Amino acid sequence: MLTDIEIARSVKLRNIADVAGEMGIAPDQLEIYGHYMAKVPVKYIDKGKMSRHHLVLVTAISPTKAGNGKTTVSVGLALGMNRLGKKTIVALREPSLGPCFGMKGGAAGGGYAQVLPMDKINLHFTGDFHAITTANNMISALLDNYIHQHEGEGFRLKQKLWRRVLDINDRSLRQVITGLGGPGNGPISQTGFDITPASEIMAIMCLATSIDDLHRRIENILLGFTYDDKPFTVKDLGVAGSITVLLKDAFDPNLVQTTEGTPAFVHCGPFANIAHGCNSVVATEMALTLGDYVVTEAGFGADLGAEKFYNIKCRKTGLHPDLTVLVVTAQALKMHGGVDYEVIKKPNVEGVRRGLWNLDKHVRNIKRFGQSIVVAFNHYSFDTPEEIAVVRDHCINDLGVGFAVNDAFSQGGEGAASLARAVVDAVEHNPSGPLRLSYEDSDSIEHKIEAIAMGIYGAGKVTCDAPARAMLKRIYSLGLGHYPVCIAKTQYSFSTDAKAYGNTDGYDFQVRDLVIDRGAEMIVVIAGNILRMPGLPKSPQACRIDLVGGEIMGLS
Repeated sequence: MLTDIEIARSVKLRNIADVAGEMGIAPDQLEIYGHYMAKVPVKYIDKGKMSRHHLVLVTAISPTKAGNGKTTVSVGLALGMNRLGKKTIVALREPSLGPCFGMKGGAAGGGYAQVLPMDKINLHFTGDFHAITTANNMISALLDNYIHQHEGEGFRLKQKLWRRVLDINDRSLRQVITGLGGPGNGPISQTGFDITPASEIMAIMCLATSIDDLHRRIENILLGFTYDDKPFTVKDLGVAGSITVLLKDAFDPNLVQTTEGTPAFVHCGPFANIAHGCNSVVATEMALTLGDYVVTEAGFGADLGAEKFYNIKCRKTGLHPDLTVLVVTAQALKMHGGVDYEVIKKPNVEGVRRGLWNLDKHVRNIKRFGQSIVVAFNHYSFDTPEEIAVVRDHCINDLGVGFAVNDAFSQGGEGAASLARAVVDAVEHNPSGPLRLSYEDSDSIEHKIEAIAMGIYGAGKVTCDAPARAMLKRIYSLGLGHYPVCIAKTQYSFSTDAKAYGNTDGYDFQVRDLVIDRGAEMIVVIAGNILRMPGLPKSPQACRIDLVGGEIMGLS
């Protein structure tokens, strides 16, 4: 059996100018990166054309260590719809180096449903993550320099909020001390690093609608509070222009292609457990301008990525999906049904049946947003017909939602044909109604957190630790109570306990802290023991990545 990277190498790629040309983009308008990648200027976005086209969101049930294959399904669905004669573009999030060299080894789809060139996309790509990392850390350096240069004038920060970032899993950098070694090395400060996808700059890049909007949001970034309790921002630092310059090229969406040569925009936004978790607004809008159908994804389970897609991205932009596709696997259902991870590949119809509660809860949640649903059963070779039948019958007869098996991993677009037909049929005959959000802008921050924790996750109550209560006062004093909330919690459970795979209804949802993302215009809620700088596993994927005879091995 070929690996993902071997399959990727077997595909004869089209010149990216030809891919762009079929969408009506002139070659001289592209910023070319080699032969197969390019950036497309945001001027191609046309709001008038967008409204005539269809948006399909792909999300999933709660993930497990085995994964659900959401990106593979997203790419496969776009391939299948193009085979039906529907002009379809897939719009995905960029992979982070953290999981590529940590747990996953890659995030560009899999098998015969990938975006290509997968090795470049999974590694440095067009440099977007490096630009975001540099912009974030440039602010850190400029802030520390400002404090150092103005100490003699009595300037100090009582509370410094801005942290550095790095696109590497490194637990040793979660908490650090800077400025050691004497006054010439700047002020001594306790700080730390988050991973780049969790940075506010990443969220701003995802949500900004233009370069001017990007500049405005960067100006508004809250860096800390002075001793007289005044907010200190990037605008006060006077460097919003230079930070925008660092991000100028990265802001344009990246155009690549699928294993079957169809267009794909891959831009910003991974990690729905600790961040926004959706690709950029400009990439989605550009795809909607140029394609009749757009397939996009939101990170991890529907309780995280899809919730944030609806409550943050759609709220801010007016986007609304015509349909939501919910990815399910037999392996995940078995784990949610109490089957040990070591034996989830073995046939176990009862284990699948016991795990259906997780599927049911996600379906109920998605319906609360007014969404029509098609469940995509992502097929693995060891799944049995009996296991598939249990899920199919439950979806159609008990839940009243569409169902289709996806075989895109092994068969590409042909293997996604039944899913594509189900999606097109639902969009044309039973599309989603008006989007119903979980809360109003005018609701309190406490109410917004409860609406998600209790209404979506099933928590029995919400408790706030002292740091969160103190930050609530800051939020209201700054007049930011109208912001949406972006909850950071484990992806493996509806609760805040990563090991709680079963039904957790009624648990205590602990809010440890709140983070004011004033530039991204949202409040990040730190729940339970979640960390915004992941660590590496005992045997990281980096141990299996190598360069052999000039070819990269181990990316998958």
